[in-house]
Amino acid sequence: MAVSIPLTDDEQAAIEDGQAALDRLLDRLADTPTPAGPTPRELDVPETARLLPPGDVRQGGMGCASR
Repeated sequence: MAVSIPLTDDEQAAIEDGQAALDRLLDRLADTPTPAGPTPRELDVPETARLLPPGDVRQGGMGCASR
């Protein structure tokens, strides 16, 4: 089932324009409160932590076997 999710211009740019656009979006969102209240900047995240770029998500296939 396909679902369409509306994206802001910044979110669309992060998908289409590469790492620099993604970094700008993440920097802007760092001051947006999470559902629990604190912003990502306020969370206890090590200085050395890096976000991984989004990758392909595939379901099924030859990956892990279901138990």
